[in-house]
Amino acid sequence: MQSKDNSPFALSNVRRFIAFRAFFNSRFYYPVFTILFLDYGLSIEQFAILNTIWAFTIVLTEVPSGALADLIGRKQLLVATSLLMIGEMALLAFVPLGNSKLIFSAFLLNRILSGLAEALASGADEAMAYDTLIAEGDPEDWPKVLDIQMRIRNFSYMITMTIGAMIYDPGTVNSVLHWFGLKIDLSQQITMRFPIYLTLGLGILSLLTTLGMQDPVLEEKNKTDPADAWQRIKEVSKITMMAGGWILKSPMALAIILFGMSLDHCMRMIVTMTSQYYRVIELPEASFGLIGAGIAMIGLVVPRIARAMVEYFKPITNVLWIISLGMISLLGLSTFLPILGILPMALVFVTMMITSFFTSHYLNKITEPRQRATVLSYKGLAFNAAYGIIGLLFAGLISNLRSNVEVTTPHATRALIEDEAFRQSILYFPWYLGLILITVSLICVLHFRIQSPDKQRTSFL
Repeated sequence: MQSKDNSPFALSNVRRFIAFRAFFNSRFYYPVFTILFLDYGLSIEQFAILNTIWAFTIVLTEVPSGALADLIGRKQLLVATSLLMIGEMALLAFVPLGNSKLIFSAFLLNRILSGLAEALASGADEAMAYDTLIAEGDPEDWPKVLDIQMRIRNFSYMITMTIGAMIYDPGTVNSVLHWFGLKIDLSQQITMRFPIYLTLGLGILSLLTTLGMQDPVLEEKNKTDPADAWQRIKEVSKITMMAGGWILKSPMALAIILFGMSLDHCMRMIVTMTSQYYRVIELPEASFGLIGAGIAMIGLVVPRIARAMVEYFKPITNVLWIISLGMISLLGLSTFLPILGILPMALVFVTMMITSFFTSHYLNKITEPRQRATVLSYKGLAFNAAYGIIGLLFAGLISNLRSNVEVTTPHATRALIEDEAFRQSILYFPWYLGLILITVSLICVLHFRIQSPDKQRTSFL
């Protein structure tokens, strides 16, 4: 048992948690995510279908995976997560080109494995690190851990996004080869796999990281070793139901999840359309990767600010801060200022980072160790379900706006129609977020009055 006065980063699990987050999340293909699918030979419609399947996979497996982590231990799920990451990357790295059905099948399995990996990792890695602090350190150090983890992850984003965009482009790769005196000219079909190869390497590093983890021993750890599979299934179901019931009965937990979900799914929807927004505000496509690296650099500072906010402000004050940031960013986006439009988009990313920090800090602080991974998985379930719903709503909105634009400007090109429909769609986001936040606020106020004693309500306010 280590002294409570020791640095949390002296604990192996904490260091490995930070390393795992960097290896698992910082993927070299992220800056070229959409065009990667297209260059493999898939259509826009197939791209949309595959990512819908990815989202549904997460939603269906999020909570059961968290309960399983509470039951059998976090390490086993994190090792499985790393193996799934290796599998999903190997499919894209080695699938032969030319057969459209085979390629679609490979991407379909890739999306399923990717969604399952996201679900298994969600909650289990945080629970592993936080429980380690309880057993061997000081849980009050969790904001420090989140601070360093988010800064290191953003630093790794800067590296992977810059390198990933460069090695994807055959022109850049060939120029570097020629500079070294190599008379080699590589095609797009070859260079487009380079980010995949490097991400496969990150998957191997994730596996090595998780194999060295150890489940912390807690007095309250709710871990059993049932003799048969049926007993194990019943135990998982019991943990899942107990955690869900606790969230519904805990006004603080429900408020954290609902406010976090409201901001996260709206900001994430914007983030998925970043490249389209940059194109509309007249930025060259070659700049997208550098802008992403610049935003990741901002992310090195944001966790420190968020950490100070949770130390000095009440939760309700911090909620008002991120709501204000979210609304300002959406209103700024709706102006579509050339070049300067980068600023509100950067604020969208900042809002997402701070929301993630607050949600993790407050939810871990009030959750018991025996059901922490399950509760965090419920959070992930809520976030991904909301993201799926707004995706469907946005698709319907774009379809309707496109039809209206086609009627009013029948001679416009397809590209101009798409851009105008996109411009109009962004104007709906501040109103949508405002409506969602008002609804959530009313639910939380009512729930606090019914369920929460005066002491807990005061601590929130």
